[in-house]
Amino acid sequence: MPVVPLSPEEIEDRLAGLPGWSLAGDRLTRSYRLASHTAATAMVVHIAQVQEELDHHSDLTLGYDTVSLSVHTHSAGGAVTEKDVELARRVEDLAPAHGAR
Repeated sequence: MPVVPLSPEEIEDRLAGLPGWSLAGDRLTRSYRLASHTAATAMVVHIAQVQEELDHHSDLTLGYDTVSLSVHTHSAGGAVTEKDVELARRVEDLAPAHGAR
């Protein structure tokens, strides 16, 4: 089944349920601050596991005490799709367990 880009209105609607996430150009983005480098690293590993489960991967950046994601769907011409929204939701669900804010 082909992956269909979301309209600007659909993206805005989805972002309303994803606090801290925003649209930057053609990507959904979010940064998290954590208590330590170790906590940030653990969150990156957890996100990587989710990305493997979904077979959908973001640009994932580890800083000293930060984790940043940027995602769009290559197979949809670099547009935002439901695959990106699902990844963002899954990351939001796991973030509290890591103390991310």
